[in-house]
Amino acid sequence: MWEGLEAVDWATLTHNYGSAEDVPALLRRCAGQDPEDAARAVSELLNHLFHQGGWICSAASATLPFLVRLAANPNVLLSSRRVALELVSSLAEEAGQVAEGFLDLDWRPAWERVLPEVLVLLTDPAPEVRRDAAHILGVCDSHGEVVLSALVRCWQAEADPATRLDLVLALGRAAGREPAGPQGAEVLELLRELLDAPEVQIRLAAVHALAPADPNLPVRRIDLLLQTVRDPSVELWRHTSSVDTGVTGVHHWTAKLFTEPSPAFTRGLLQDHPDVDQRVGALGQTGGLLAQWRSTSTELLPALRARLNDPAPEVRFRAAELLACLGPVGTAHADDVAALIGDTAARATRKRETVNEAALWALARMNDPRCIPALIKVMAEPRSGFATGSVCYPATAGWHYPVLPALHEVLDHLPDHAALLLPAVREQLDTATDHHVLNRLCQVLAGWGTAAKAAVPQLLGLLEDDRTWTAAARALAGIGIAGNGARGLLLARSSSGEAHAELAAWAYWKVGGEPGPALEALGSVAADVSIPLPTLRMIADLGPHAGRYVHHLRALTADTEPWTRIEAAHALWATTGDTETSVPALTTALQGLAKGTHLPVMLPTVRYLARTGHTDQPTIQLLRGVLFSDQRLCSNGGWQGFTQDEAIRAAIEELLAASD
Repeated sequence: MWEGLEAVDWATLTHNYGSAEDVPALLRRCAGQDPEDAARAVSELLNHLFHQGGWICSAASATLPFLVRLAANPNVLLSSRRVALELVSSLAEEAGQVAEGFLDLDWRPAWERVLPEVLVLLTDPAPEVRRDAAHILGVCDSHGEVVLSALVRCWQAEADPATRLDLVLALGRAAGREPAGPQGAEVLELLRELLDAPEVQIRLAAVHALAPADPNLPVRRIDLLLQTVRDPSVELWRHTSSVDTGVTGVHHWTAKLFTEPSPAFTRGLLQDHPDVDQRVGALGQTGGLLAQWRSTSTELLPALRARLNDPAPEVRFRAAELLACLGPVGTAHADDVAALIGDTAARATRKRETVNEAALWALARMNDPRCIPALIKVMAEPRSGFATGSVCYPATAGWHYPVLPALHEVLDHLPDHAALLLPAVREQLDTATDHHVLNRLCQVLAGWGTAAKAAVPQLLGLLEDDRTWTAAARALAGIGIAGNGARGLLLARSSSGEAHAELAAWAYWKVGGEPGPALEALGSVAADVSIPLPTLRMIADLGPHAGRYVHHLRALTADTEPWTRIEAAHALWATTGDTETSVPALTTALQGLAKGTHLPVMLPTVRYLARTGHTDQPTIQLLRGVLFSDQRLCSNGGWQGFTQDEAIRAAIEELLAASD
């Protein structure tokens, strides 16, 4: 197994973490009989040679033959053999995708030398190894004509159900890699025959195998797909190497076959089913579709509403959480959601989120006051299923994260009901000792603006505390002139020479003070070559009073960093009314919208353009087109993807109205 290992000059080779001198020892540990040590070694080797992909390092090419030999050795632990093949699979697939400049020159010769040994693994006594080998031959970039004969022979002889699924997928992929030779057409015909195979999951595998060459096949065979993914035998995929997942994963994998949004497929998944995993998986797919396409909500809402009465807490939670994501769109079902306020059944997660918490979040998004009494109770509890702080999830096509926001993020959506919530908020401000809690409540009050003026006495107390005054100052600035009782304290902090004096001076201006202290305090900060973003926003608030910074602001409108550029452009306009410089600088941040790209910087950009009242015609045309786009405009996943889409669309409508 180790013949030639010491002959390799490992010190001259590299992997993700530098010199490959440690590879021989890791390989030997992978083949050891201590399961825990072997697992650690295999994991370390996987990290060294592949990690997150992106290139094929020189150490990978040299290690490849030893990995295949290790996997072929029946005396090695099966778990180690399988992880070795997982690494081979990852490397072989990546080698077919990376640009030539990121592919080690020795990889292809090394792969061609080991390919016959990989083909032999198709007949290994262990079915798990046979599955792994089939998967490797499916994802590698070897021509179809090189591997199809072996795959067909194994298909004809294979009896293991899970391995047969991996073989079908490998046959489809290999037949699509030209040149496929004379067997290519024969394999495609075999796969078409398997669409009517007696084994349910073989039929699903056949659709997946044929779809790359026939993209409309999933649409034509949607009934077949629904029948197969909802069949109890779908659990067989959990044992495959190619898919290695259960119901929810198979739903997601199969949904990706559709090149266009397919509410029909998702509606089919949402039909009643005795298996709770099927119902949970259906809501997972529903969330993925809703998170990407706005138009699908109309078709899916009735089925979503029906799941609010499901016997399983996880299903009820997910249905309510998705209605929260849809917010105003789902207000017709607010009564059904409100019926769940007393449902304290919990999810089987670490946070133990409850159904009623999801219902409260949904009602808050619908601006329904029925959530208020229960939210006040939650505020008084030491623990809840709501997140402890703001958490961002990536926007992943076809995927949704069913999570709750932090409590302060729920309150952010309820400014219309501030009067009902303020007594509880004020009590929290008086009694809370956790600075994180106080900071978040101050953030809520700042967002509520003048509606939060009843909390000014509590904010004055926080303003006197060196540990909490900055949060209180921001809240008072958001409340505005109604917080003018804080002027004395803010003025004192602005001239004290302590850190954040410019924040105190700015807040002093916002609550009705004079601009002088803010201009003086901002002077030293704004003297730097690059002005911090918060300072640029403060300068914009000062408007014409900040004329001394015009030259600097004008220079920053050409900055390469988009956030600096748009904040400087807005501040320049607020200070001078100059649209000739500021508007073109602002519009540069929106160009990605034409391709459906959403970045966080775009929302303030659109809002700033609306304030100027001046936008060029190409940008107006671009934004009109964006409004007609069905795709959600978001950079985050989970509930934030929905609120981001709502926010930027509302801002665009405001901008277009201002430009008419």
